[in-house]
Amino acid sequence: MDNLPPYFNISPDRAQAELAPPVHAGDLSAIAKACANGCNDLKSRGLDETGQRSLRPFSTWEITKYLIPIAPAHFRRVLRQNPDLPQGVSETEGGAKWFTLDEVLRLRAHFGQEGSKAKEYLPYRPKGLPAKVVAVANFKGGVGKTSTCAHLAMSAALDGYKVLVVDLDSQGSMSSIFGARIEDEWDTAFPLIARHYAQHLRGENQRRIDRGDPPLPFDESLTEALGISAQDVIKKTHWPNIDLIGAQLNLYWSEFQIPVWRMAARGWKLWDALGDALADNGVLDDYDLIFLDTPPALGYLTINGLSAADILLVPVGASFMEFDSTGRFFDMLHATFSSIEEGENSAARALGRPEIGFEWDAVQTIITRFDASQQTELASLMQAYMGRTLSPYRQDFTALIGQAGESVNGIYEADYRDFNRDTYARGRATFDETYAGFKRLLYGIWRRDELQADATAAE
Repeated sequence: MDNLPPYFNISPDRAQAELAPPVHAGDLSAIAKACANGCNDLKSRGLDETGQRSLRPFSTWEITKYLIPIAPAHFRRVLRQNPDLPQGVSETEGGAKWFTLDEVLRLRAHFGQEGSKAKEYLPYRPKGLPAKVVAVANFKGGVGKTSTCAHLAMSAALDGYKVLVVDLDSQGSMSSIFGARIEDEWDTAFPLIARHYAQHLRGENQRRIDRGDPPLPFDESLTEALGISAQDVIKKTHWPNIDLIGAQLNLYWSEFQIPVWRMAARGWKLWDALGDALADNGVLDDYDLIFLDTPPALGYLTINGLSAADILLVPVGASFMEFDSTGRFFDMLHATFSSIEEGENSAARALGRPEIGFEWDAVQTIITRFDASQQTELASLMQAYMGRTLSPYRQDFTALIGQAGESVNGIYEADYRDFNRDTYARGRATFDETYAGFKRLLYGIWRRDELQADATAAE
């Protein structure tokens, strides 16, 4: 019979002849090394002549269309009238002018100061309020969690905000996107969590000594952590207004170490470690937005990230399995944080202390990698059940995503000359809409906070 399915008539002898030798534990290292060499090859294609990642320049067309809302002719006229402003560089005689992002930010500041007050040259940011912390989370892999987080961070940077990205995933994908070299766990968020525990343990030991009890063990690593601040692990990136706390494989050991510390000192509020570290070191005053890329699991690092967050964004695909998994994710969030509240508040009530309660300014899911030709019906069903929790905007999957991923770039790092203007404009439009939805959410939250602060000050 012709045209049989490919799984019929497979020869056991031929299959055995094609079979490679058995794999031993030591062989896994060779596979890992091959992957690392391949990834390093891909990463090197985005490096400049110094071996560092560099951000591509932006043309007058891009600047006036996407970054500074003015007519190109007026933009060129302002540059002629202000020779002290960045003038850009032409790659060919009489060709388009190209500007670095640093120069774009200077130009934006000039237009914000001198331009029409009716236009939004500078993004809204209430004075005197701390940065907003945004956690992007879901324990379902493949939903576009890291890419969504990276592109929101880049969108905000292009919009003029100062951004910190914190990679809490030991796979380090976010760190790779920003070209970071992370040596070990002491180059990640781990020492900030360790310091938080060390500070608690130091206070607990003093109380134990005062009672005449022996102190709990305080090893050299905890002593070292006491001397590390958030600024010590923050790295510059090739984006002038995006900094990074990176991640690498050793960060995963936090998932084993944190519960050991918690068992030794039951009073340690492990879920507050990251948030307190960012607040204590003034990081919330140094940035406008802090994006947390969490692991695809509800472990201790994710709990820290979610506890530190003001806004929780949950990417989800428009498929039954991802919808089902996301529902279970929220169920686990409820169980986890309700359990923490119940345990802490039982003790607080007994001691007459204030009770705790977790609260987020907003929790929103967003459909990613959307294919309107196949997923519209399921997406509409998800919208009907989830209501306002699900963003009505659906982020399309475009060819631009694939090409950017192949070159270890974010969407906004892709050079439109590698496509054409129309293809580029269509490709980035879906991410512009995603950012617009997030920005609308952010503005509403900041405005609410601003009005509450004004009302409190007036009392």
